[in-house]
Amino acid sequence: MVTMKKLIFTILFSFLLSQNEVCFEIQSNPYPNSPSLGCFTKYINVLDCFEIYAEPSIQDNKVLHAAAIAAELLDNNEDGVVDDLALFERLQQQNALMPIFLYEGSSCMDDFEDYYNGDGVSAVLFRNEIDPSQPGHWGADASVEEIVHTINHVGHVYLYPNYFDITPNSSIMSNAMDIARGGQFLTVPNSYPEESWYHYDDWTCDYECMAIEYLYWCIVSHMGILDDAQTCAGIDNEWELCTPELFENIDTTMFDLITDPQHKIPQNAPDGNYCPFTGILGDVNVDGSIDILDIIFTVNIVLGQEEFSYAADINSDNIINIFDIVSLVNIVLLP
Repeated sequence: MVTMKKLIFTILFSFLLSQNEVCFEIQSNPYPNSPSLGCFTKYINVLDCFEIYAEPSIQDNKVLHAAAIAAELLDNNEDGVVDDLALFERLQQQNALMPIFLYEGSSCMDDFEDYYNGDGVSAVLFRNEIDPSQPGHWGADASVEEIVHTINHVGHVYLYPNYFDITPNSSIMSNAMDIARGGQFLTVPNSYPEESWYHYDDWTCDYECMAIEYLYWCIVSHMGILDDAQTCAGIDNEWELCTPELFENIDTTMFDLITDPQHKIPQNAPDGNYCPFTGILGDVNVDGSIDILDIIFTVNIVLGQEEFSYAADINSDNIINIFDIVSLVNIVLLP
């Protein structure tokens, strides 16, 4: 009996440790009588510009995970504010949303497809595509991919057409994709040229679809989400630049485009945790003032003697190191 109790305790303890920290609450559907949205019962408004709708049987942790991923992509420095004001306004105007269905062809999905007539949806998620323990991992969690597709298609393509338009010969990205595919193919070719590194072969995906997929691959390659041997092997038939180094060195045009700060494309990979820091930057010990005690506390964080604190991440790079200590010293000495 004692052994069984220990086993149960261990399982429960491990389960609790594995839970992501997500500072959102699932609410009831604000439009229960809508012909297109009425079948959903779970709802989260993400940063006032992106909505998550889920069917009743979708587990809460999966709904929260989708919301956290959306928030991290929109607020990549996790300060509680969407990084790109123009993107915020565009997504809000278009009522951008991500529906989560139980399975393809569910009655809820049928209603949504029959009655939804907006422009805020570019992708959907299914229950078995979401794995909060493996955020964005190829073959396990499609949340990053589908939410990136929606943000890009509804937002970036419209806002920055010279850079991200998806029609042929229309933008820096469309020209870069032609190079990545080894030529401009308006439909899927019988075979791609040897020099290509992007060779998507879904016959249902037209040129514009190819461009949206291409932008996704570029973003997550740069983030490092694809950088493991299993993923590299699994996606090689479609996308060869699975590491940040390969992407930076080979697809130089797209690397320069998505790392250009004017576009505010997310650079950091989502990890499924979203609880933005709302305190005072530098007030590490939370006593209302910034002084030598905060410097000491930050040094202890770097040494591993204290827990991570967003208040100590002075340069907002999600790492606390000597650079943050130097910045904090300057704040204290030169207020």
